[in-house]
Amino acid sequence: MESVRIYEIPKCKMVASQCGMFGDEALEDFDKWLETIPRTMYPQDFLWFDEEQGGFVWYYIYHDGLAIPNSFSIVDFPGGLYAVATGVDGESNEEAMNAIKQFLQNHNCFVIDSSRKELGNIITPPSAQEAMKYSQMDYFVPIKTV
Repeated sequence: MESVRIYEIPKCKMVASQCGMFGDEALEDFDKWLETIPRTMYPQDFLWFDEEQGGFVWYYIYHDGLAIPNSFSIVDFPGGLYAVATGVDGESNEEAMNAIKQFLQNHNCFVIDSSRKELGNIITPPSAQEAMKYSQMDYFVPIKTV
């Protein structure tokens, strides 16, 4: 059984937080805003590390009618294919990333697409998070076909 999945995120608009670190106002404000949005079956938020600014940026898929605070922006997201593996949030992602590397070696029809950013996404609902005492994180590595 394969532990890596291939997802395609469509080209879309995303609501973007300001760049920051957890505990900073930028990400705390975004987290508070996300809590006001009804949960869907699959999370629609993605986190990535902006190396130029030295912090995280949090995205949420934009939908018409969303009330967006002035401190957030709406950005064009290029979409594309991603190889996705699950790990434990807050722990090393080495095992998940190794699984993705092995998957790509076994399926030489894909290569890493370095023109796009890696994304992370907490997939654990709050009730399961409370029971397990940790969260699961999906790691999205951008790929393209050869």
